[in-house]
Amino acid sequence: MPISEMPQHNEKMRTLVLGALGVVYGDIGTSPIYAFREALHASAIDGHVSRIGVLGVVSLIFWALLLVVTIKYVIFVLRADNNGEGGILSLMALARSVVHRRAGWVLAAGILGAALFFGDAVITPAISVLSAVEGFEIVTPHLEPFVVPVTVTILVTLFSIQRMGTARVATVFGPVMALWFLALGLSGLWHIFDDPNVLVALNPYYALQFMMLSPAVAFVTFGAVFLAMTGAEALYADLGHFGRRPIVLAWLGIVFPCLLLNYFGQAAYILSHGRKAELPFFQMLPDFALLPMVLLATAATIIASQAVISGAYSVARQAVQLNILPRLEIQHTSKKLHGQIYMPRVNLFLGIIVVIFVLGFQKSTNLAAAYGIAVTGNMLVTTALLFIVMLRIWNWPRLRAIAFILCMLMIDIMFFSANILKVHEGGWVSILVAAILVVVMWTWTRGSRLLFAKTRKTEVPLDLIVDQMQKHPPTIVPGMAVFLTGDPKCAPTALMHSLKHYKVLHQSNIILTVVTASKPWVPIQDRARIMQFNERFMQVTLTFGYMQQPNIPRALIYCRKLGLDYDTMTTSFFLSRRSLKASHNSGMPLWQDKLFILLASTAADATEYFQIPTGRVVEIGTQVNL
Repeated sequence: MPISEMPQHNEKMRTLVLGALGVVYGDIGTSPIYAFREALHASAIDGHVSRIGVLGVVSLIFWALLLVVTIKYVIFVLRADNNGEGGILSLMALARSVVHRRAGWVLAAGILGAALFFGDAVITPAISVLSAVEGFEIVTPHLEPFVVPVTVTILVTLFSIQRMGTARVATVFGPVMALWFLALGLSGLWHIFDDPNVLVALNPYYALQFMMLSPAVAFVTFGAVFLAMTGAEALYADLGHFGRRPIVLAWLGIVFPCLLLNYFGQAAYILSHGRKAELPFFQMLPDFALLPMVLLATAATIIASQAVISGAYSVARQAVQLNILPRLEIQHTSKKLHGQIYMPRVNLFLGIIVVIFVLGFQKSTNLAAAYGIAVTGNMLVTTALLFIVMLRIWNWPRLRAIAFILCMLMIDIMFFSANILKVHEGGWVSILVAAILVVVMWTWTRGSRLLFAKTRKTEVPLDLIVDQMQKHPPTIVPGMAVFLTGDPKCAPTALMHSLKHYKVLHQSNIILTVVTASKPWVPIQDRARIMQFNERFMQVTLTFGYMQQPNIPRALIYCRKLGLDYDTMTTSFFLSRRSLKASHNSGMPLWQDKLFILLASTAADATEYFQIPTGRVVEIGTQVNL
């Protein structure tokens, strides 16, 4: 690299690292507020926390962050990018592209992982903001009755402003989180000197000693220790926004050291002061720093919540493009940043569930019981899909891949088993949310396949219609007609009904199919494929990545370079609108038929989804029995 380019490169890298602090690490960065507290509560015997318990807990947190976050995610999972994009659905698409015999199992794993992600996404804003606002109780106990109302107000405001986009406020996310991590590190470092011997917990002996002295208590504690790792999946989910190197640099250079300093500082504070672990994160602060830290923690948790909400939009868009969910309305909130989107229905769903959780659980300690199950399940799915990538794409030796995956699975299963114990304490809510979404996604996937197979039986081969129109043409009218179809081999339903009722044919007719690729982005030069049948008919296939929003008119304008004589003002787009009816021989239970019909009725209008001018659209209705 030329010397003159190095300052610009370094400046860009610093900007990306700062941005990663604000978006990627918001969730895991706010875990110290409640993770160490909950782990100490779980490790207490008869209400008392022993020195062995404190050292064991902080040692477990250190080794969990090292093995799961640093080694598994930072070193390995971040390398499993799908053309630069990350996330559970990207990993599923990547694994599915190299697996053919058992592709259905890979799809099922992707659906489960996506559902678990949403199960986590509805808890993160609730527990993060609630735990931060609870800090006001330390400032003055008289504020305790206002904790829940203030939390609900903050969350309602946060979800209400989503339609405005995060482009403007995103510029302050990074600096605020940088200040937050600095405060974490300094407050922890200050208290490490209360009992410097706490650093012996870096030795795994203390974690093992704690586990061996009281295996039952240690097993329960694992579920709380895992709270320190919630948000690790965000490292992979936001890979496409920043790239691997900035995320790695931010973790190794800032986030990981500051988290460790704070956790060890909390442990030293507990050891030296011998207090009950009520709210050690706030209790160890000096009086003059308490209120500023509560305000900073509230800002940090709002940012963490925003990152999860934005991630939910991205996962939902990927699910729509991969046909795991019905078409959902997508609004772009930034002209420069393609990833800045707003999905009204997803936002409404998340907002309602989050507020219900806050009102129902009241305290972050109660919510902590519901937290973790969805995240550990997501990590298990990630490990399983990573094994396919290691074998089929990275070409690892089988024994090496098996050895590594077994080590990761042992850790994942240990944390998952510990969190499953919390089902009756509130963990059932995240499982319920994930289960509902699994049913919705699987119903849509299965119903779409059955509907495609059923309609194909009644459709006429496209070649046959083209030949008949060539031999016995109806009345020809000027202009171009574009018929959208999901099956390029059969004549579109809209075309058949147009010929049946109007008995006319346009001068130029395009049979258009939109395909979603298994990669996130498809360059413009690879967007279109054109095949000419005769002077009247042409077949066009447009391919978009699953992170791209299809824009049919813009893609057809590009097709002019390929010889397509396209003019928006002389073109009519013909779409078929299906009216679905439940049937007893559909291949699905009746309740699933009705659910699929409900989902189809709520799908976003194809005209808006494909960004077709409404004045150029002709819709033709048909009735289909499932």
